[in-house]
Amino acid sequence: MLIHIVRRGDTLWSIARRYGTSVARLRTDNGLTADQVLVVGQALIVTLPSVVHTVRQGDTLWSIARRYGVTVVDLLQNNPELIGNTVIRPGQQLTVRFQGGKIRDIVTLGYAYPSIVRSTLQRALPYLTYLAIFTYGFRETGALLPAEGDEELIARAYEVNTAPILVFSSLDESGGFSTARASRLFGDEELQTTVLTNLAETMEQKGYVGVDMDFEYIAPEDAEGYQNFLRRAVEIMRPRGFTVSADLAPKTSASQQGLLYEAHDYPVIGSIVDRVLLMTYEWGYTYGPPMAVAPLDQVRRVVRYAVSEIPTAKILMGVPNYGYDWTLPYEQGVSRAENIGNQAAVLRAARYGAEIRFDETAQSPYFEYYAAGKKHIVWFEDVRSVEAKLALTDEFDLLGVGYWNIMRRFDQNWALLAARYGIVKVV
Repeated sequence: MLIHIVRRGDTLWSIARRYGTSVARLRTDNGLTADQVLVVGQALIVTLPSVVHTVRQGDTLWSIARRYGVTVVDLLQNNPELIGNTVIRPGQQLTVRFQGGKIRDIVTLGYAYPSIVRSTLQRALPYLTYLAIFTYGFRETGALLPAEGDEELIARAYEVNTAPILVFSSLDESGGFSTARASRLFGDEELQTTVLTNLAETMEQKGYVGVDMDFEYIAPEDAEGYQNFLRRAVEIMRPRGFTVSADLAPKTSASQQGLLYEAHDYPVIGSIVDRVLLMTYEWGYTYGPPMAVAPLDQVRRVVRYAVSEIPTAKILMGVPNYGYDWTLPYEQGVSRAENIGNQAAVLRAARYGAEIRFDETAQSPYFEYYAAGKKHIVWFEDVRSVEAKLALTDEFDLLGVGYWNIMRRFDQNWALLAARYGIVKVV
């Protein structure tokens, strides 16, 4: 696998010829449309097969997989043109393995709302260990606020051996995290029993394999109550065969102040649950000043603290699948950045004739442009920034990564995973 940085005069045809690949493969791996203009500074992933099978009459994906000692899902990962259309024809060439081999096996998790575009979901699922469906909440009676339409996502996940996880949080009817509602839950054992029993029954009925606890903005005085709630969840869920995981704010020390951080006690929560997700993103955010969403130097600080308190085999590191577009100058309390997908960011750079640059400290791409007389700056993710984040998980031997979220296409990311990592499948 190689990364090519586009230079002036480059075309897909010239890049394909240089590396001995095809224009079609470059388009597929990088999520490029047929008429897309390349941008100076744009990073392109170039995957290089080491084993290629030419389809013969009578071949099936199952027979090909058996012949080479791989799985059908491996073939889908390596040949994304097959996703959603598994019909193969004689003469078709399928990549079985890539040059360089796999670095290691990792666990991958992706969050999605039931409203996700089905083609986007289909493109991502083969590369995921877990699909975390966002989100279930609860009423003050203990009845659940369900993620409407999750049944179809669960069924699609099982088609490619991806395990569905129910995300449970303190989101109320308005869709916001409710500190007060969480507090009531943590202080009422009867309510906890009702909620957790309802959750377990729903999970059994729908086919979930576990629950992910996403409780944010917990009052500091409820820290112990939250820990006891997690213990109660484990007591109810594990005998039924379910896993319990928890999402953690990106702390760099035990004493970190703020409503987002104080109730998330890394060593205690890490000792209770099966997995944790470090929410290592949102340094650059909607109302904040322009900067990378997940600058690697800052992410490293969180990971370094996390591994000092939690076993590395329990830790998933968060990876953002989005960026932001800020109108300049930034005014604190006034400015509001536009959330933008990574592939859409490159299209915007092409539209305005911008040149993409790369910040070596943050290990993130960015560009500037002018529109309607206003200067803009866009920070986003590309194959380089994701490669750097994955390398950080390798360095600390973490369990893997969790993507917030998979609602937008990010084909480079999936191509990178296929070329470099074995994706753990648990179902």
